Amino acid sequence: MLSVVGITKKFNTLNLKILNQSNLIKKNSNNLRLSLKIYNKTNMLSTTNSNKNEETNKETTTIPVMSEENYSFATRAIHVGQEPDPVTGAVIPPISLATTFKQKAAGVHTGYEYSRTGNPTRNSFEKAVASLECAKYGCAFSSGSSTTAAIINLLKAGDHVISIDDVYGGTNRFLNRVASTQGIESSFVDLSDPNILKDAIKENTKLLWIETPTNPTMKIVDVEAIVKIVKSINKDIIVVVDNTFMSPYFQNPLTLGADICVNSISKYINGHSDVIMGIALTNDKELIDRLHFIQNAVGAIPSPFDCWLANRGLKTLAIRMRQHEKNAMAVAKFLEAHPLVEAVYYPGLESHKQHELAKKQMKGFGAMMSVRIKGNLDTSNKFLSSLKLFTLAESLGGVESLCELPCIMTHAAVSPEERAKLGITDTLIRVSVGIEETEDLIKDLDQALKIANEVTNKKRKMN
Repeated sequence: MLSVVGITKKFNTLNLKILNQSNLIKKNSNNLRLSLKIYNKTNMLSTTNSNKNEETNKETTTIPVMSEENYSFATRAIHVGQEPDPVTGAVIPPISLATTFKQKAAGVHTGYEYSRTGNPTRNSFEKAVASLECAKYGCAFSSGSSTTAAIINLLKAGDHVISIDDVYGGTNRFLNRVASTQGIESSFVDLSDPNILKDAIKENTKLLWIETPTNPTMKIVDVEAIVKIVKSINKDIIVVVDNTFMSPYFQNPLTLGADICVNSISKYINGHSDVIMGIALTNDKELIDRLHFIQNAVGAIPSPFDCWLANRGLKTLAIRMRQHEKNAMAVAKFLEAHPLVEAVYYPGLESHKQHELAKKQMKGFGAMMSVRIKGNLDTSNKFLSSLKLFTLAESLGGVESLCELPCIMTHAAVSPEERAKLGITDTLIRVSVGIEETEDLIKDLDQALKIANEVTNKKRKMN
């Protein structure tokens, strides 16, 4: 039997063990509570950070805005002004041949009254080209020449026009032989140096006409520098730039400060040598209102069918211009190295005097060039008649390659003295490079040059 003392000792020992166990449990419980607190705080912090990250991501993630202003060039060429027909769903808007339009009441119409004043097909085309030229407004005419006439009709008797000297023969003809009969004075000035305008501008100067590159010697005009000088002298002088050679794909004169941009639609914009049309583009509401008035009053409007055709051509402008330029660069380099060629005038060549200006002002070099071959008029004629792929014809900008002799063809209206001064000689040939296979074009030029040279040499020996 255990004594009372033994029992007491065992009891105390048991109490001590129980107390230790209790303390251990309590300690573990406290540790657990602490761990839970840390976990919860960490979890809350993690959740908060996660929410903040989600909010940050929501703030930094931007959804692209799909609007006409944000479209690239090729996309605008295809889609602007070309919404599917709301009635039938036709992807290509139909041609509106109607001459007149029903009115809900006298003077109450849907935006169209008479097709000379406004036509849905024409308006769609004007909107599309305006988008490509970075313009708010477009006004299409029945030809490039009627576009020129409409712009000059913004002036009145006693006004003065300054034109670049190396200008399209049709523009030269209109200013010298038509505008002059209306009391409008014209001066033709070499604008290679913008500072010359400081002496050329008169008190009655109201308009400046620029081509860049020029036709046919391919001089480049610094539009920004010209505009700066002109506007510093008289901010009301209208600066017009003919952009036909470059098309809106390679150059946008309005972004360089011009008031009006002109394009002969017949050339690159239509691109298929089957439409005669012109267009004037501007960001000035007063100018476009005056041009629309002249368009309606004179009636020099393009047909709906021509507008539809030109709009179809416009859709492939971007891809065509890329191939045009690719071919032109190869042709220019080939001709520059050819022993029978005296000079090549193409802004894409480093040998061009204004190559650096061209790089600064334009987004590409286009497909127009002029070539001065060795020989005389007989050599030129033999060369042109020996070509198989390049067609001897006026105009430019079609998918097919063309050649012409400016002194006899496009610039025949320019006086012989002025042609000599400008360098438009019997051996200067203007070339519009098409989109055929590059190698074929080079072979054609090579064989025609060799034939022309042989014939010229034979004639020399006979004499």
